[in-house]
Amino acid sequence: MDMEKTGKFIAKCRKDAGLTQAVLAEKLGITDRAVSKWETGRSLPDASIMLELCGILGISVNELLTGEKIAMENYKEIAEKNLTEIMNVEKEKNTKLAKAEAFIGWSGVVVSLFTIVCGILTAAENSAVSIALCYFGGIVMLVDAVYATVLEHDSGYYECQNCKHRYIPSTKAVIFAVHSGSDRILRCPECSKKVWHKKVLNR
Repeated sequence: MDMEKTGKFIAKCRKDAGLTQAVLAEKLGITDRAVSKWETGRSLPDASIMLELCGILGISVNELLTGEKIAMENYKEIAEKNLTEIMNVEKEKNTKLAKAEAFIGWSGVVVSLFTIVCGILTAAENSAVSIALCYFGGIVMLVDAVYATVLEHDSGYYECQNCKHRYIPSTKAVIFAVHSGSDRILRCPECSKKVWHKKVLNR
């Protein structure tokens, strides 16, 4: 996916539609800086506003991602190529999030355990410092666990082991679910059964 080509295409379609960056941004409820970033190839429009953007510019999502108008005879082939690229980008992003979650999770455990051990060892010399260290270690462990779980939630989907449906549950459901590693017991919205769900990186 050529972000620079897509950016130039967005700029052309915007001008053809007689819109300024500011007007387009206002229609989408974003800043004109975001539009500028698209048009200079520094970022892509968020998936949540792609359909609205394409509707305003009078193009299809496939044309947006390809960075050019698509002839009907090539449409299916290019659509499949774009879908594959989107899935690869999503998997790469989710892999990075999963690695960040693992790093933050384990480093947080190490820091909190070290702090608690230091607190226990200083108990005989200074009980106030000991309590403060143990308390701080507990807080670090709790915050780390919640943040790591949020990163885990954001890095892909959960697959129901009963019906194989893949979806993104609420963050709250993931945080409070019984778990083993990144696999969790959740209620599937498809089959309504509360079973183990496996963490997967793409749909």
